[in-house]
Amino acid sequence: MINVVLVDDHELVRTGMKRLLGDAPDIKVIGEAGDGEEAIKLIERTKPDVVLMDLNMPGINGSGLNGLDVTRKLIRSNPKLKIIVVTVCKEGPFPERLVRAGASGYVTKNTNMDELIAAIRKVVKGQIYITPEIAQSMALRQVSDASKSPFSKLSERELQVMYMVTQGIKVNDVANKLFLSPKTVNTYRYRLFEKLGVHNDVELTHLAIRYSMVDGDGNLNEGEEDKPPTSNE
Repeated sequence: MINVVLVDDHELVRTGMKRLLGDAPDIKVIGEAGDGEEAIKLIERTKPDVVLMDLNMPGINGSGLNGLDVTRKLIRSNPKLKIIVVTVCKEGPFPERLVRAGASGYVTKNTNMDELIAAIRKVVKGQIYITPEIAQSMALRQVSDASKSPFSKLSERELQVMYMVTQGIKVNDVANKLFLSPKTVNTYRYRLFEKLGVHNDVELTHLAIRYSMVDGDGNLNEGEEDKPPTSNE
């Protein structure tokens, strides 16, 4: 029996996946978690064979990109754990970075259940499973610089700030959650704007949606000033 833990901040998603996975005779869902912190505690306690984890959840201490952060933390403590990331992000740097972090699989949320079950069985056997459309995109990025997502040039911290800003989290809240000053967060914001060729949070969000970095469900932070920070900020 393959013991599986589900990690997703949407209870409806977890319920649906659990019900569908229940049709597989060799797979058993032994636990569910709604955020990164809860997932780490649950996984340490239950010791599953496979973790199905959403990438875009409220992360540890409210930070973004928790799928990447949690993967690194879990793999450091248990290198044999098999983690399959389930996400809307089809392009950009996430697949490569998650595989480098130790994830065993990367599938999109439009993957059908037969493919997901096959992915679970493959990673348990020690194989890496990546949804074909993502694998093709990764291969194209290897042979053509023009095919790269503009987000691939961002650092881990810049990606983290980008994700939180596009989810409508205010600068002061981002600063608190990342243990940075608001001035430093604004510096990251305007560095993002420069690198990506955008001028404000709205354009940043539209670009992120276009490259499937976010799904567009987050509310924008209306009224936020889009001017570079001054020396007094």
